[in-house]
Amino acid sequence: MRVVIAEDSALLREGLRRLLVEQEIEVADAVGDGEELLRAVAEHKPDVCVVDVRMPPTFVDEGLRAALVIRNRWPGTGVLVLSQYVEERYATELIGDNPDGVGYLLKDRVAEVEDFVDAVRRVAAGDTALDPEVIKQLLVRSRKKDPLATLTPRERDVMAAMAEGRSNAGIGAELVIGPAAVEKHISSIFLKLGLRAEDGEHRRVLAVLRYLGA
Repeated sequence: MRVVIAEDSALLREGLRRLLVEQEIEVADAVGDGEELLRAVAEHKPDVCVVDVRMPPTFVDEGLRAALVIRNRWPGTGVLVLSQYVEERYATELIGDNPDGVGYLLKDRVAEVEDFVDAVRRVAAGDTALDPEVIKQLLVRSRKKDPLATLTPRERDVMAAMAEGRSNAGIGAELVIGPAAVEKHISSIFLKLGLRAEDGEHRRVLAVLRYLGA
């Protein structure tokens, strides 16, 4: 397995290189910015790149942008991004519609040598390696984007009955719950879907349309 490292900190760059070499992994090159990374990938055709998100000259997202270029230009090359913090936008851009051969780890995880090396090997093999904290943040973001994901199992049952056109009395009879419980669940559904009282009776129709994906 051949690796290219891109990290602007000379100390960390050398540390990563030595760590991988000690695990009998070939480090073809270790560079300090995005442009050098692209040149190194073109020259060495590595199996995987270990890339810092923030590198010169602006220290904003040069590493990520270079990683996206690699994903597009050399799709067979895995990309393992290292970041100081969980940055959802960067993780989402990197993963895109194809998580194969992609990794996103917090830099603290490098200290856990076995986990880090395992992540490098997995990404090089075309698998995915995401930091647990990254997964947690992406799940939270997904729930925020999809209000339906926040409904409880009982609220989903009520929503399904509403979609079948059942009245409150019909919902209560089907689910064996009282009128007050039905009203409570429907009010909670409206709240979670952002449907306001001003929408009147249309809230029920709008809720069903969202549930059905209209």
